[in-house]
Amino acid sequence: VLGPVDNSTLQSTTVNFSWETLDFADTYKLQIATPDFETAQTIVEDTIVSATAFTKTLEVSNYQWRIKAINSAYETPYSTQNLTIED
Repeated sequence: VLGPVDNSTLQSTTVNFSWETLDFADTYKLQIATPDFETAQTIVEDTIVSATAFTKTLEVSNYQWRIKAINSAYETPYSTQNLTIED
């Protein structure tokens, strides 16, 4: 994960999620939940992307986001980060 790193606090509601390329990954599964995945009130995003970046506009709140790499035979465990958007 390149950013936002775990426990980041941002003042901007437009967030650029980015991660390093993983060898042999065809796509990446990105999920964003509020306030977290264990007690999710809302899954804000649940998407498959082929790029190593994704931009999303979020409301002021606490979030958890996670990413995993996928190919036709395998997938990695999720890498999960906490994120806070403030005014």
